[in-house]
Amino acid sequence: MNVSSLNSTSLGSRSFAEAVYKNVIVTVLCISINYINGTLIHTFRKHQIFYSNPRYILFIHLVMNDMLQLTLSTLLHIISYTLNTFSVSSCLLLLILAVMATFNTPLNLAGMAVECYVAICLPLHHCRICTVRNTFILMSLIWFVSSLSIMPDFFLLLATEPLSFFTSKVLCARDFVFRSSYSLKKRDASHIVCLVLVWLTLLYTYFRILFAAKGAKGDSKKARNTILLHGFQLLLCMLTYVRPMFEQALLFLLPQRHADIRFASYVFVQIIPRFVSPIVYGLRDQNFRKYMRRYLLCRVIMRKNHLENNAVSDMKPAVS
Repeated sequence: MNVSSLNSTSLGSRSFAEAVYKNVIVTVLCISINYINGTLIHTFRKHQIFYSNPRYILFIHLVMNDMLQLTLSTLLHIISYTLNTFSVSSCLLLLILAVMATFNTPLNLAGMAVECYVAICLPLHHCRICTVRNTFILMSLIWFVSSLSIMPDFFLLLATEPLSFFTSKVLCARDFVFRSSYSLKKRDASHIVCLVLVWLTLLYTYFRILFAAKGAKGDSKKARNTILLHGFQLLLCMLTYVRPMFEQALLFLLPQRHADIRFASYVFVQIIPRFVSPIVYGLRDQNFRKYMRRYLLCRVIMRKNHLENNAVSDMKPAVS
């Protein structure tokens, strides 16, 4: 065996090991974050105080959307490493759901901002405006608006691409499937319009909340903290839209670290922001924290009793 074959074998084993540990890291993060989010959903389902409150309904919709987005992005990441190319028809389904879930997040944040604004600035009208029925209507509108960001591209694809394209295999990424220049321009335009409208909504509602809450120190402090946290999460959402430009800049500076740059940007843009929602809105909320602590303590006590019962049952034969 010559030196070149030894080098290629070493590179191949190293790239395989690298792909394995990267996929393991992504999978562990996905399972951990989804477990926390799943605990929040379970807590929401078990107590009427949550599923009869529009604020908590919008929050749990954000959590479920984050779970969907994280699961789909992790699946697409693993597919890109293991299969490299993927069936276009199957890829389309995953991409459409992933794009809609990503687009949902800033719209859901805007909805939560409006609900908070109505609760503090228009308290007499809150019960009439922010009902459970209106909340579900708002969630339906969020999904409808999100579909407008991707479904025109899908119909354009059906009209322009030959039938053989849908039975072929490609790298499962949006730019490789929706290849027309119209789709690329529309994607950028929809991102800009969405972010501008959401930022204007956040700035208007929360500055109105600050002015309205000046009379009460506790409300003012809580409003300021909520403003900072909403703005921080929206900044994290914006990373999704600037990720291609950010990657291109880093690749220009470090062209030899292409795989590492793509992996790092994926973790920081797609995974880390999904961890923010349960921390910011779940564990920070007093009601959620109280019920989750009770639920987790019950699980620990049940586990401890189960282990003690097993130990006692194992000792009985020995004593006899």
